[in-house]
Amino acid sequence: MRKKTVSIKNIAEHLNISVTTVSFVLNGKAKEKHISKILTQKVLDYAKLVDYRPNQIAQSLRTGKSKILVFMVEDISNHFFSKLARIIEDIAYEKGYKVIFCSNENQDTKSLELIDLFKNRQVDGFIIVPSPGIKSRIAELVEENHPIVLLDRYFADLKCNSVVIDNHQATFDATNHLISNNYKNIAFITTDSEQMQMQNRLEGYETAVCEQNLKSHVLKIPYRDASDGKSQPIIKAFIEKNTDLDAVFFSTNYLTQSGLEAFIEIDRNLVHTMGIVTFDDNELFKIYSPTITAVYQPLEAIGNKLMEVMLKLLKQKDVREISENIILNAELKVRESSKERIY
Repeated sequence: MRKKTVSIKNIAEHLNISVTTVSFVLNGKAKEKHISKILTQKVLDYAKLVDYRPNQIAQSLRTGKSKILVFMVEDISNHFFSKLARIIEDIAYEKGYKVIFCSNENQDTKSLELIDLFKNRQVDGFIIVPSPGIKSRIAELVEENHPIVLLDRYFADLKCNSVVIDNHQATFDATNHLISNNYKNIAFITTDSEQMQMQNRLEGYETAVCEQNLKSHVLKIPYRDASDGKSQPIIKAFIEKNTDLDAVFFSTNYLTQSGLEAFIEIDRNLVHTMGIVTFDDNELFKIYSPTITAVYQPLEAIGNKLMEVMLKLLKQKDVREISENIILNAELKVRESSKERIY
């Protein structure tokens, strides 16, 4: 038989006190309302004894707070986003918040539908990896006083809090690492995307090869093919056509996985002779043979900054009073795949 739900009214009737007194105690306002320590403890002890659980819907209607945050990313199954999700969940939980995770697949229609859904459910705040065409809706959320922090990318002409990586510098440094190790024909394999972070990664690569008077070799894979894991034959054809390449820089970890499969199909020895760097690390890259050099995004720092800004916004009467655009540095994890090339 299902256990009967205990209400504040039930507690008040049992202890022969007012519902208001019980409410003040359970909401941490006993001292403020001058309720004695003895009575406060009596209420808390009985609430624990009967396993009292507050009605979240009623509490939300009364306070205007749901204690729920939304973490909307491109693909929650992606290694980077899933790892980050756990960090954010732990921090949020410690602060009394629960987190809803969802994927927008970089689609504007899905992004807008999800935003409207959770807005109507009165969530307290949004952490969003925005798809390209939702700038106006993000602006509306800010104007409507919804706490929101953008992750991984932002809109340059929109005043909204964000936490991103210095993608240009990270890719520039990693490309120069390959060049300093005697790689001269370096390809950059990326998605055909207008996303700011992807454009910055491409620009970092092109700046580095241009400064060294090297030839640029860029392969842009249609976004849908890249995200659906259909990039392997495209990469294979590119490598087979450009036989002078001595290194490849992949702009995402999932492209790297497809690229490694393509290398093995062409020639199993290629993974040992070709210089390889990936943007965004993965646990498998540490144990692959050879181990793969990776641009590592500082997950702990990103998660902490996201929640630091979000918690500030949640306390603000007007979220427009806070505007932080935080740019963090990535770290190059040098491994066997980019070792010095000996001619």
